[in-house]
Parts: sequence; structure tokens; C-alpha cells
Amino acid sequence: MKVKIITLGCKVNQFESQAMLKDLAENGFTLVEDNEHSDISIINSCAVTQASEQKAVKLIHRLRRENPDTVIILTGCMAQAFPESGNDLPEVDIVLGNKRRSDIIPTINRYMKDREKFTYVEEYAKKDIYESLSVDQFINRTRTFLKIEDGCNRFCSYCIIPYARGRVRSCSLEYIHKEVCTFSENGYREIVIIGINLSSFGSDNGLKFSDAVKTACESANVRIRLGSLEPESMDIETLRIFAQYPNFCPQFHLSLQSGCDATLKRMNRHYTTAEYTEIVNNIRKVFDNPSITTDVMVGFAGETEEEFHESLEFVRKTGFAKVHIFPYSRRKGTVADRAADQIPQHIKKERAASMAKIAAETRKAFLASQVGRIEKVLIESRNKNGLYEGYTANYTPVYVDTDESAINHIINVQIIDSTDDSCIGKCVD
Repeated sequence: MKVKIITLGCKVNQFESQAMLKDLAENGFTLVEDNEHSDISIINSCAVTQASEQKAVKLIHRLRRENPDTVIILTGCMAQAFPESGNDLPEVDIVLGNKRRSDIIPTINRYMKDREKFTYVEEYAKKDIYESLSVDQFINRTRTFLKIEDGCNRFCSYCIIPYARGRVRSCSLEYIHKEVCTFSENGYREIVIIGINLSSFGSDNGLKFSDAVKTACESANVRIRLGSLEPESMDIETLRIFAQYPNFCPQFHLSLQSGCDATLKRMNRHYTTAEYTEIVNNIRKVFDNPSITTDVMVGFAGETEEEFHESLEFVRKTGFAKVHIFPYSRRKGTVADRAADQIPQHIKKERAASMAKIAAETRKAFLASQVGRIEKVLIESRNKNGLYEGYTANYTPVYVDTDESAINHIINVQIIDSTDDSCIGKCVD
């Protein structure tokens, strides 16, 4: 049987899709591309915003229209947090919760036998343990992801994820060592460590996040990069441990959400702007040439014009290497969705444009600061202009004139120029 998985949302979803694909391939299924006919179509959904849910719904409608006989399975965070949404879609044959990904094969077998729609969603419980999914490789990738943590205990007022993912659960250090060695043996040069609330790793089993990073860095001679982080866990002692390892990549994606303390409090975030600034300063003190990237939300419920300008100025002052900007999207089931003072959509759009202008300035300044440096660049692909694209340890995108043999290798590059969104380099010995 032919099967395809269409993945929506975050890097964790991408990792889990690869784990399901591995399971399916080992059980005789043939994997096909998104645009090909398939007997089974799996949508690994996202529920972080209402818009992400609507994207999944539109995709399901299209799949049924273009492939009338395919068996459609809705899994992922939308299926877990809102199983009724799948039940209400006549196109969906199976609703499979996040706790039951490892049951993908028996689930398909059951449906093929009875041909009756069913929902297989189990609620999370405090006693749940980490599900150690196995992934050997990521298709068509130079770097790979390694999920080491699941769940979140934070309950930010805008976020549904604790309900879609349960409480914090961490893998073992033995699992990290084994997976890093496997990826290294399969030719990957860089591994991105990911999780739902990554820096909370170990809070459930007596370990520390630094234990996970140390294990990964010591397991193989590959770059180790971190996914998105909650900022308050990055104390200076932890940073100094990371800095001991030459294969640790000094890129820190510290989720900010707002540069205004009053807004952060309404969001139920667990830090102030002063604490965030101290962490950024410590990173720049401990590491040579790090990059700080972030997420910023605009138009959150109750955000006044004055509060927005506080956030705008904080982003400008911090000098981020890159900023992902999101207009606040209401999410049913959250505290913020019930707030009375919602911001009109046109104001969110205006604020997003203003924030994007500042973010573009700080990105351009960061890229200009890289000119003249000699950096190790992991070459990943060739663009339409014949140049090869890769990334430095601090995740600066660099274009260089080299050849095909450089792909999936780390080479020395001198950065000779910068543009608004990348750098130009030349190969050096």
C-alpha cells in the first residue's frame, strides 16, 4: 500500500512524522510524495493557532477531492486537543491522538478490516513516561532533528499545547547517546536538539538540560544545535557548560513573545524583560560571536499602543539576529481567548508591519557584523544561481562559489559581504 504523511507545524511534528514513516516502511508500506496518489494519507496536524487548524481542514478537503479513495488519518496536536474536530469532518476516517503514534500500523489494519470510522485518542496523565521514537534519518536533509522532551507545564494564557502534549516528559541520556551515534554513522553533520519545552528537560526525572547537551556533544563529532528555548532556564552556569564543547553551535532561539512586562504578565510568561536582557548579555559574554533569535507576538489581548511600543523598542535595543513575528491568533480553550479586550485584526496587521521593519534592521546589522570573519559553514544545497548555500555555527546563511563535492561537508569560508538576509563568502584553506 502507498502512504504519505503531510506534516504541519513545528520541528517536533517533523521528527514524529519521520518516526511514523520509518514504522510504515518497515511494515511494507511504500512511501510517496505529497502530490502522488496514496492509499493512506496521514495529516500530522498543528493546533497552536486557529489558523493552523483551518489549514489542516482545508488540506483534508483537498485530499478527499483529489484522492477520493484514500484513507485519511488525522493525527497530531489538533487530533489530541480537539478530537471532535476530526469527528465532525466526514472526510476523516481515523482520528489518532498524540499518545498513539506508535500504534499507527494496528490502527490502519483495524480500519482496513472493518472500514468503519473511529477515534483513538487517550488523554494524558501525570504518570505518563517519555515515548522514545526511533528515527534513523531525515529524507533529503543535511541536518537532522532529535526530540528529547515532550509536554509543557507552563500554561501560557494563549497556548493550548499543554492540553495537546501533556506534562513534561524527558528521554534517557542513553537514548540521546544512541540516537546521536546513529545519526552520525548515517552521515549527518549537524543535529538539532528539539522538544516542546526543550529547556525543561530533566525536570521530571532528576536530570538537567545541561546533562542532555553534554551527552549529545560527547557522543559524536557532529555539530549540536538547540531548538527553541524558554529563556529563564539559560543561567550562566549552564551557558558555561555549553561553551566547553567546540561542536556546540552558539545560536540561541530564546522565545520572547513580548518586550513589555505588563503584556508578559498577561501572557503568564515566567520572566521579565530585565531578566531576559541579563540572559542575552550572559550569552554574549560567554560565547564568541553568538546569535540570538526569537519569536515576538503582536496584538495580544489587551496590548495597548504604549505597550506595543515598549515591545518594539525592546526588540530594537536587543539587536536580534532574526525575529519571527506572529499576530496574536485566538485559540479556543485558552485564558486569552476569553479576554474581553481583543485587538482588531487591522491593528494587529499594522503592528506586525512595524515590528517587521525593526526586525529587518536588526537582522541587516547582525549580518553586516559577520563580514570579515572566517567561519565553518555546513554546505547544504545549490541555488538557482549556481552558488552553494550553507550555515555557520551561529546559523548565518552564507552563499559561496564552490562545487557539488562540498554538499554535506563543513568548509572554511571567509565572509566578504552581506545583504538584507544572507552573507556572501569565499572558500579559504
